[in-house]
Amino acid sequence: MRIYNTLTRRKEEFEPLEAGKVKMYACGITVSGEAHIGHGYQALIYDVMRKYLEKKGYTVTYARNYTDVDDKIIAKSKETGIPADEYAAMMIKKIDGVMAEMAVDEPTLWLKATENVENIINFIVKLIESGHAYAADNGDVYFSVASFKRYGCLSNRSVEDMLDGVRVENNGDKREPADFALWKAAKEGEICWDSPWGKGRPGWHIECSVMNYTAFGEQIDIHGGGRDLIFPHHENEIAQTESLTGKRFAKYWTHNGLIKVNGQKMSKSLGNSLLMEDLLKKYTNEAIKFALLQNNYRNDINITDDLFPSAERHLSEFYTVIKAVEDKFGKGGAGNAAIDEKFNADMDEDFNTALALSELFGLFKSVSAKLAKGDKTAADDVAQIRKTYSLLGLFVKDAAEYLAEVAKKNPVEIPAEVAALAEKRWQAKQAKNWAEADGLRGELDALGYTVKDGKDDYTIIKK
Repeated sequence: MRIYNTLTRRKEEFEPLEAGKVKMYACGITVSGEAHIGHGYQALIYDVMRKYLEKKGYTVTYARNYTDVDDKIIAKSKETGIPADEYAAMMIKKIDGVMAEMAVDEPTLWLKATENVENIINFIVKLIESGHAYAADNGDVYFSVASFKRYGCLSNRSVEDMLDGVRVENNGDKREPADFALWKAAKEGEICWDSPWGKGRPGWHIECSVMNYTAFGEQIDIHGGGRDLIFPHHENEIAQTESLTGKRFAKYWTHNGLIKVNGQKMSKSLGNSLLMEDLLKKYTNEAIKFALLQNNYRNDINITDDLFPSAERHLSEFYTVIKAVEDKFGKGGAGNAAIDEKFNADMDEDFNTALALSELFGLFKSVSAKLAKGDKTAADDVAQIRKTYSLLGLFVKDAAEYLAEVAKKNPVEIPAEVAALAEKRWQAKQAKNWAEADGLRGELDALGYTVKDGKDDYTIIKK
């Protein structure tokens, strides 16, 4: 099994630090707002990675964090009048509900910044004692970038390159422009904790270093997050943690691509953010997963107007075949090891869900052909597809229930003319008047509709 490592910029054979065990951490959500599609995508990617590693036989301890105190949360607290800790707790509850509806499993460990403040303070004290950090007169504490010689190893840029074009706070208490805050002195009315440097709160970057260190110790196997976190967040995590431990922090760094909407970067300022709550009202969670996982996780995703509707159409077609097979031959079957072996080969190559999903079109074409011939091995194939692809969160529902869910989320008003033709065709088929039934299907096709037949009924689908 090979994984692309951002640190080395190549695919590497996966070998965990301890045989048979994997320690994996992925940066979670800053709970200053609703969960959008970017949050859902990242959570899905690392859920899939964890599950596939478990399928390979590893015991995986998977941790995700919630950043529940930072500048944006404090700003939202002032805007809403809700205390920062209450606002964060409220948003976490809401986001948890959305992710449950998305059917993304809980990690092994949920970590929160506010539950680790004492650990953060102790970590910062050690960095100061070792000469890697310093306290300013105003109560802020900064990491000294110059003290860590490998700074830039992840993003592959010099400090000068990093600062070029990047906004740097004009703060006279910092020794160097690249130095970043480990602890921020509290302003009037802000949420804060007591510390050796006065009342304040943690900086963003130190939170993940400390939560990792507390949960896993000095080293982990896989550290993940969105590609936008490579610099400065993950670069700073490496500097903080390795300055304290003297050991390589994470063996493999993995980063998923970013979301674009019709070719533009998704952002609040552009007003094109896609909230998970809204998407789940329109599409099934399986359709959303299918749409996202058709992309190699390291590439950006361009969400066009047809991305999710197209995914829903494909899945409906697949589920229609599944229903027909299970109606005729029953549920279950002996399985087909070749389907699982090909899936594993695709996933072994850096979790290539895009390639794994592309296999489905050929598989269902084969299943449909077997069904038409009355070949009972179609049931074996369907049973294996269900078992294998459930790892991606697909084909886990009863086929009839799935198709009903799609119809409920996307009700289509069928013209009376189309409904009459479809019913006439069904009656012709029941009478075994195949020529008439085929002719009526052609008329429906010309009007932009098709019909999927079940055992006892049919479904009209707009193309």
